Amino acid sequence: MAKTETIRARIEPDLKHEVDDILSKLGLNATTAINIFYHQVKLKKGLPFDVNIPNDVTLKTLHDSDEGKNLVHCEDKDDLFDKLEL
Repeated sequence: MAKTETIRARIEPDLKHEVDDILSKLGLNATTAINIFYHQVKLKKGLPFDVNIPNDVTLKTLHDSDEGKNLVHCEDKDDLFDKLEL
C-alpha cells in the first residue's frame, strides 16, 4: 500500500454537510473526492475548472434565476428551439 499524507482543512459546516451528502449519493467520501481533485490538478497542471469572476450581466442573470425572475419555460426541446429561433 502506498504511503499517504494528511491534509487538514477548515470548511464551513453547512457546506461540508451538503457536499458530504452529495458525495455519498455518488458513492464517494471526502478523501476519495480530494484524491480525484488532486489527480485532475496533476493531469491538467492547474485547476480542473475555470475560476472566473462573473461580469455584471452574469451576476444579474444568476440573481434573477435564483429569484425566479425573467425565466423562459419550454414544453419540450422543439419549443426551446422555437423560442431560441433555431
